[in-house]
Amino acid sequence: MSTEAPKGSVLVLGARSDIGLAVAHRFARQGYAIQLAARNCSSLAADCADIALRYGIAVTAHEFDVLATAGHEAFVAALPELPIIAVSAVGTMGKQDDNERDMAAAITDIRSNFEGPAIILAVLANHFVARGSGTLVGISSVAGLRGRATNYVYGSAKAGFTAFLSGLRNRLAKQGVHVVTVLPGFVDTRMTAGMDLPAKLTAQPAEVADAIAVAVSKQRNVIYVRWMWRYIMLIIRHIPEGIFKKMKI
Repeated sequence: MSTEAPKGSVLVLGARSDIGLAVAHRFARQGYAIQLAARNCSSLAADCADIALRYGIAVTAHEFDVLATAGHEAFVAALPELPIIAVSAVGTMGKQDDNERDMAAAITDIRSNFEGPAIILAVLANHFVARGSGTLVGISSVAGLRGRATNYVYGSAKAGFTAFLSGLRNRLAKQGVHVVTVLPGFVDTRMTAGMDLPAKLTAQPAEVADAIAVAVSKQRNVIYVRWMWRYIMLIIRHIPEGIFKKMKI
């Protein structure tokens, strides 16, 4: 249980996800109040109670639909207080085969991984700028660093989100607001259940949360949760296109 004075609050968007809950626990342990945001937020009641009891901090749950972008301004205005830190752990991972056949599925994947997260962070950015402080964290993906045949719909959405975060960071650099881009690589979550992931390249949700907390405290810009991904993606990005087209990765 924290004995420190309140530090302000951390807003976790996509709080029902394994990474989102790990982030909530990590910052609660540091003494921050926690705002959990997700669809059907009433289902987070047990998590709210657990975090509040475990760390002795205030925890609130808030209804949030990342695709309902017209309501994002109202969502932020209704929060009990403007957070000090906001973490977007929102995202889906649709199957590439489905996205190729079903354009509605592709649209949902693109909007869930790019449009929705970008708009809510843009809204929060404006509020943070008006206050003159704050940190925004966007969880993107190494899949956005080069389009691959096996997941290019998801990857292209993450590429857009990564570019958005970069531009937002550049815009806010002199306005007291910092932006962190997180590129986790493989993470052992419900979203990746059933996938044959290499152990050395696969992080746990708590590992991602720890990396985010460190990045926030040290004001890092772009982080890879496991260092190997930086070099793996460097190689992949520099494979000549003629060779890359013949590869199945």
